[in-house]
Amino acid sequence: MLNNALFTVDYSEMVIVKDIDFYSLCEHHLLPFFGKCHVAYIPSTKVIGLSKIPRMVDVFARRLQVQERLTNQIADTIRDKIAPLGVAVVIEATHLCMSMRGVQKQNSFAVTSAMLGAFRNNTRTRMEFLELIKLRSVVPGLSGSSAAAEACTGDE
Repeated sequence: MLNNALFTVDYSEMVIVKDIDFYSLCEHHLLPFFGKCHVAYIPSTKVIGLSKIPRMVDVFARRLQVQERLTNQIADTIRDKIAPLGVAVVIEATHLCMSMRGVQKQNSFAVTSAMLGAFRNNTRTRMEFLELIKLRSVVPGLSGSSAAAEACTGDE
């Protein structure tokens, strides 16, 4: 799945790929669920090619799935492949089984998380990750005007 896209680095700060769109099929109801996945890890000696993380999400999401297992499969795979100091995965999903049938709640969504290593054991690390995935992009042209975007363009 990772096709040897592993690289030895001297980097021990958080790596985050967030807002990964995914689509899956609930194995219990055979109805779709879809949403966003946020993945972070703290490398010890190796990093994964950044594009491999969304690919990994897609590989696991394309199976008959439940959200809880999907969350754990992503975290466990990263832990097993590169032995990082910590891994965090948060998935936010809308389940059509909740909006079409049963309770019929159109605006509800489910959130699952897997926190391993430093993300489980260190509250500050976990909170930093959770705060960073809440932030919206400040890249000019991708979001509304912000102080950070204006600072990058030199406009005052």
